[in-house]
Amino acid sequence: MKINSKVFTDRMEKLAKVPDQTMVKSYPFLRNKTPVRSGNARNRTKLNKMTNTIKSNYGYADRLDSGWSKQAPKGFTDPTIDYMEQTVNNLVGKI
Repeated sequence: MKINSKVFTDRMEKLAKVPDQTMVKSYPFLRNKTPVRSGNARNRTKLNKMTNTIKSNYGYADRLDSGWSKQAPKGFTDPTIDYMEQTVNNLVGKI
């Protein structure tokens, strides 16, 4: 069996970018799943590219995520996690 080190290195570099790409693709999905009444929840949901985290920075995020709003009866975290899994599978499948 022969391994082409250039191909291997290229694939590893692409694979290393998957977490960042997943977060960038998932952020708008999560924001769109966040219920909107006044706009505060969506406006205070931010992507921190330095730490690769999405933060819902408002006191009632847990309540909204538990299905309190009729706009998002399943919350927004679980649907986003499902979306992220699909995104990772798609990105890795293209490598």
